[in-house]
Amino acid sequence: MPTSASTARRASRAATYLYPEHLRDVVQQLPRTPGVYVFHGQDGGLPLYIGKSINIRGRVMDHLRTTEEADLLRQTRHVTAIPTAGDFGARLLEAHLIKRDLPLYNRLLRRLRRQFSLRLYRGTVSVVHSGDHDLATAPMLHGLYSSERAAKESLRRLADDHRLCYALLGLERLPAGRACFRSMLGQCLGACSGREPLDAHEQRLRGALERLEVSAWPYGGKVAVEERGETMTQFHVVEGWRYHGSAPSLAKAKRLRAEPGEFDRDTYRIIKQGFEGATMAIHPLA
Repeated sequence: MPTSASTARRASRAATYLYPEHLRDVVQQLPRTPGVYVFHGQDGGLPLYIGKSINIRGRVMDHLRTTEEADLLRQTRHVTAIPTAGDFGARLLEAHLIKRDLPLYNRLLRRLRRQFSLRLYRGTVSVVHSGDHDLATAPMLHGLYSSERAAKESLRRLADDHRLCYALLGLERLPAGRACFRSMLGQCLGACSGREPLDAHEQRLRGALERLEVSAWPYGGKVAVEERGETMTQFHVVEGWRYHGSAPSLAKAKRLRAEPGEFDRDTYRIIKQGFEGATMAIHPLA
């Protein structure tokens, strides 16, 4: 429920909002196609905001009518567009540009200094991070998180849903052989005190973590994902869940030498969802 302070801030923005007439002609020149759009400030420095849409002009017009974005609109002097064949390419490019350029008003998709995952090894769960492990290739990883705290919260929710033991998962300390408080409430099946065999607890843990497993890269090297749109076709080059760039033809995709970005959970999810959709042709390049 909104607080009185947030309500007051919204009312203040609404009272000072004026339609950005200086952007009206700019918006009319934008295409009604999928792609990425960029809000630029006056000094030509870093972008103010980067977004994506299946209809660039329509989405930017929505921004111009949003009172909550009055500060962004006042600072914006120009809007540019990068058309793509479809939503898949737009999502890849948006994530790449936000991580590279760090726009002032973007909060999501920003580059993380470290990323975290849950590792299950010999029945023990630990939180690992990208500083010690290549999360794109390391085995037995489950989930991708922005912080150690977020990883542990995910593990805690998993324990609650499946009546797993906090102590055996390293979420709380408990003397060996002593039943935890949650087992007395029926929220843990008692592996901590011997009421449930440890191998049964581990088997249930593996089953619970299965849906979070970080998938191994399913190809031998680079592939080009062919995306066909109404006005253009693109070949998006990816490898190891990393985005290398896009090209207008398969021949140019094979010659693409752009350096891939670091492995990150946003690009991983975008590529994985694209593969699972199974609507685009995939061409091996290796």
